[in-house]
Amino acid sequence: MTETQVGIIGAGPAGLLLSYLLHREGIDAVVLETRSREYVEKRVRAGVCEQPTVELLTEIGVGDRLAEEGMPHHGLSLRFDGEDHRIALTELTGRSITVYGQQEIVKDLIAAHVEKGLPLEFEVSDVELRDVDTDPRVSYTDANGNARQLRCAVIAGCDGFHGVSRPAIPAQHVRRFDHEYPFAWLGVLARTPPSHEELIYTHHERGFALHSMRSPEITRLYLQVPPTEHIEQWSDDRIWSELEQRLVTKTGFDLKEGPVLEKSITPMRSFVVEPMQYGKLFLAGDAAHIVPPTGAKGMNLAVADVRNLARAFVALLREGNPEQAASYSDRCLRRVWRAEHFSWYMTSMLHRDPGADEFQHRLQLSQLRYTATSKAAATSLAENYVGLPFD
Repeated sequence: MTETQVGIIGAGPAGLLLSYLLHREGIDAVVLETRSREYVEKRVRAGVCEQPTVELLTEIGVGDRLAEEGMPHHGLSLRFDGEDHRIALTELTGRSITVYGQQEIVKDLIAAHVEKGLPLEFEVSDVELRDVDTDPRVSYTDANGNARQLRCAVIAGCDGFHGVSRPAIPAQHVRRFDHEYPFAWLGVLARTPPSHEELIYTHHERGFALHSMRSPEITRLYLQVPPTEHIEQWSDDRIWSELEQRLVTKTGFDLKEGPVLEKSITPMRSFVVEPMQYGKLFLAGDAAHIVPPTGAKGMNLAVADVRNLARAFVALLREGNPEQAASYSDRCLRRVWRAEHFSWYMTSMLHRDPGADEFQHRLQLSQLRYTATSKAAATSLAENYVGLPFD
């Protein structure tokens, strides 16, 4: 049996960042991941980094590529009524966001682990969390087929919505808050330069559309589709045609087309579990909460979680002070529910609900017009979008 101070389940941005933050404080940790390194480094997810996220990654020394390749944005566009309405993020808040793919952050954190020789195991299987309330252990099979056990002082569950960590908490000790939306996102990654210098959030009678980017050569695009759709129904030509119809403006819009590299359909939901801890097991990121991607909050919430969790573990394991660990869930959930509300607000304002009547559609347009013309409303959107301070 191997012993460590912190067992971390999952090598996404939450697990890897937590491990690296603990390493900087002299706390031992082992990261276990069921997927291969190649898979997690290519897994396309979020791309918008809030300013607090950028500042933290820079502070701990893993932000060099982010600074070199990331694309800072000082505004975004709400497109409705066939016109663009710019929300001047930096002018309104003094802050900005940076477009830099989640998979790139994962690459940077893995490279930092390899450079420092930090324990990181890929392609493990049969992961099981045991006695998480008293004497936490993780049993698993390593990449070579050997049965292993890891004894920990605490466990961090950073393995996402479908991972093994959250189910390890007895059902009677948690509450679930769940909301499913009546639409999904069809996401497209295309090898073509962005058609606009900033993100475009489009409200259209045919449904929501989003123009984003991952680099000066790669564009990320999304379409609202029914949750029952299958990706086989969407040829590349159909995707470009639908994007053209939804993104067009009264003065025209030059949508740059190119080869589609990836396409997939993702259902949309909001989800929170309370509390985010049980015994000596602590949940972070998607293991504890899911937000619809409209607000660009998922990865940034995970970063905020593990920043809190790292400080709590340092206080507990190095200083013998359990107070921050005991209050971890309460502190995180204040930010989580703010992000849940903002993500719901953006989703509800921009998407076409198939069950809504014309009265509700008019309310959406009224909210969009108010947000675009009121400095107070625009500032509220901008403040939430660029990321509230960690503290």
